[in-house]
Amino acid sequence: MKEWIFKGDSREILRYLGVSKNSGEDMLPLIEDIKEETRNILRFRWVYNIYSIVQESKGVILKDVEILLKGQHIKSHLKNSSKCVVLAATLGSEIDRRINYYQKCDMLKALIVNACATAFIEEGCNYVESLIKEEFCSDYEELTWRYSPGYGDLSLDVQGELLKLLQGNKDIGLYLSESNMLIPKKSVTAIVGIIPKGKSSNKKSCENCLNKNNCNYRKTGESCEN
Repeated sequence: MKEWIFKGDSREILRYLGVSKNSGEDMLPLIEDIKEETRNILRFRWVYNIYSIVQESKGVILKDVEILLKGQHIKSHLKNSSKCVVLAATLGSEIDRRINYYQKCDMLKALIVNACATAFIEEGCNYVESLIKEEFCSDYEELTWRYSPGYGDLSLDVQGELLKLLQGNKDIGLYLSESNMLIPKKSVTAIVGIIPKGKSSNKKSCENCLNKNNCNYRKTGESCEN
């Protein structure tokens, strides 16, 4: 396994806080301290598996396990794929406890821990993608971007099936609330397609993002860069 440690980009954390790069300079020392605190308490775990897929009228079916990823957007996302990888990852429950603690005594620190954790889970998922690429992609293949339940027309309801499929409860301590939200909160489930190099993967950008008309970053002239 690769040697790897969470780094965290403080300016990216500023963006998650909704603070512009120019006006957030005075916050950087505190962000550095909270970033180190957050790094020390996270317990990053992940699980993933690969599945053959087939497209049908309502969406995409994971063959053999017969799970339907229902929606036209996920169907378009995987249009050039014959296989996809389903992944789940979490930073662990201590992050939630630390945010809850600071919400009672220091709201600014609570917001910064939350922003740091958001940056770290994204960084962690990028690392997992690198492992997936090494394990499953040939020299002539690449990955699509991560597509998570709740984005586009892929319902959050499918998260229960995906967690059960990956044994996320048992292997990484990941659960669902009654409203299908992940517990711990700083967690991700996602689908990544494997496509031939050179094929359009509809890379995620501001222009093709389904949330572009409601994006707070675009209103300030910035980008979430995801």
